[in-house]
Amino acid sequence: MDLDPRTFEPAHFAWDYADGVATVTLNRPERKNPLTFESYAELRDTFRALAYAPATGAVPADEVKAVVLRGAGGNFCSGGDVHEIIAPLTRMAMPELLRFTRMTGDLVKAVRACPQVVIAAVEGVCVGAGAILAMASDLRIGTADAKVAFLFTRVGLAGCDMGACAILPRIVGHGRAAELLYTGRVMPGDEAYIWGFFNHLAEADQLYDRAAGVARELAAGPTFAHAMTKRMLDQEWNMGVDQAIEAEAQAQAICMQSQDFERAYKAFAAKEKPAFEGN
Repeated sequence: MDLDPRTFEPAHFAWDYADGVATVTLNRPERKNPLTFESYAELRDTFRALAYAPATGAVPADEVKAVVLRGAGGNFCSGGDVHEIIAPLTRMAMPELLRFTRMTGDLVKAVRACPQVVIAAVEGVCVGAGAILAMASDLRIGTADAKVAFLFTRVGLAGCDMGACAILPRIVGHGRAAELLYTGRVMPGDEAYIWGFFNHLAEADQLYDRAAGVARELAAGPTFAHAMTKRMLDQEWNMGVDQAIEAEAQAQAICMQSQDFERAYKAFAAKEKPAFEGN
């Protein structure tokens, strides 16, 4: 997929772009923004393409440097559409089911692998695959009345969906993650903040502005270094401490060759604020 952020027009969600920040909006508000086979696939392909956006190689001002993920109409996402996904799944054979579950997992991999920091703006319903999308994001800003639930056991499935058993314990802790995944209960927004699932709470009418403000701040920063931080946060899960220290030594040495590092030094010496360009 070629993704020019200024002209991109997805078929299954809304897209806005300004000042280095892309906003992905799940926009089926009449159904609380459920996912379909098609929207899963298009979201996966979009986040994969973000690693290379813009494909035209235009000027840095046209690059996507941060992403806000949100839902329309006061809800984040109600998970897989009951009629368009759940019902067909009950009629599929194992090879088809495995293709589907691998595809949904690939969406999480794509969100985690894109170099941009992804910020989920969560309000209202955030359940099932919607909770997974929030979990897969790098930062989460929510409202106190948000309702987060990993509902898989409620429909007779395991809680280990789309990486939940690996990722959620690292966010909220093993015991808390186990409770949420075994019971499928709702985690209210204020509890999600106390447990560390939400980084910040905001009023509903200020939620998007808060998330977009964080995204713009990150987009104005050393985005090459942010991408390296994101990569190391992911890769070091599978490393011992000594391996991690060596990996970070290599990553930091690479960042020290960036022009942003030199810009920061010159700005400090001149007692000015650095103007980062992401290279």
